[in-house]
Amino acid sequence: MAARRISAFAVLAFVAAAGCGGATGSGARASVQPAPAGHAGLTPAAQAKADSGRPPYTRADVHFVSGMIAHHAQAVLMAGWAPTHGASASVRGLCERIAVGQRDEIAFMQRWLRERHETVPDADASHMMMSGMDHPALMPGMLTPEQLTQLDGARGLAFDRLFLIFMIQHHEGAITMVEQLFGARGAAQDDAIFKFASDVNVDQTTEIDRMNTMLAAMASDKRSP
Repeated sequence: MAARRISAFAVLAFVAAAGCGGATGSGARASVQPAPAGHAGLTPAAQAKADSGRPPYTRADVHFVSGMIAHHAQAVLMAGWAPTHGASASVRGLCERIAVGQRDEIAFMQRWLRERHETVPDADASHMMMSGMDHPALMPGMLTPEQLTQLDGARGLAFDRLFLIFMIQHHEGAITMVEQLFGARGAAQDDAIFKFASDVNVDQTTEIDRMNTMLAAMASDKRSP
């Protein structure tokens, strides 16, 4: 009789354990079900989770990107004068490449800032020509309002020569900005910023070499009888 009671208790214990195990397994399966697609990214918790997946960035990164937007905007302004200022075919070709490439990079930088809820600077450089007005600190290599006025007033070969001189100065300033970024503690850990800054360094170094060659050719032509 005692043996039958023990067997009955054992069966009941087994059934209870099986029931609990089934409930646990069902709960575990429910916990890994994905959230409905319509709710992805809409809640603060979901947004925080998405942000946590991004590489870290620093104030130096933001300063570099914000400053480079203004820097690029001025280069686009300068390059845009080539067709109306009598630039040679070679200088016009250079200006077209600069304008197209730097407009694309401005769009990338503005998007990068916007996605991180940072202030996005205006990319209109026309106000930079207004002398006597308060201007934010110019980034390295950027032209002063007086230099911009001087370039705007040049035509033909004078424009070509002045444009090359000023754009070399401008590009050298951009390289300085990259060096400052890479020298800042913890900066450029974001893959997109590291790649962008590296590309700026390579591309503008290459264009400086090209513009120096063009200047040398102009000087040689001037000396020819």
